[in-house]
Amino acid sequence: MNGKVEKGFPYGHVVGFLLSIALTIATLLVAFQTSLAKGTIMLIIAIFAVAQAGLQLFMFMHMTEGEDRDSKVVHTVYAIFMAVVIVIGSIWVMTAGHSIH
Repeated sequence: MNGKVEKGFPYGHVVGFLLSIALTIATLLVAFQTSLAKGTIMLIIAIFAVAQAGLQLFMFMHMTEGEDRDSKVVHTVYAIFMAVVIVIGSIWVMTAGHSIH
């Protein structure tokens, strides 16, 4: 612990929690209560997922706080890059196998 004592009610955490709940409910409503095309629903869910991840990083994981702030951001960007490469690479490998005779 760095000796810093936080005082008062954690309004930021409550707001972050309520926004997380709102994004989750919005996603469920889009998925179950709309008659949009499947691709559109998937795009909206993906956008809400990215928003939820960003909210979690900044509201609860304190990405912009502390002495090693730049290091946290660099590591997070690298982790996101690796996740995207793995997901896209996996999809590519799984779909490319169907064209081989």
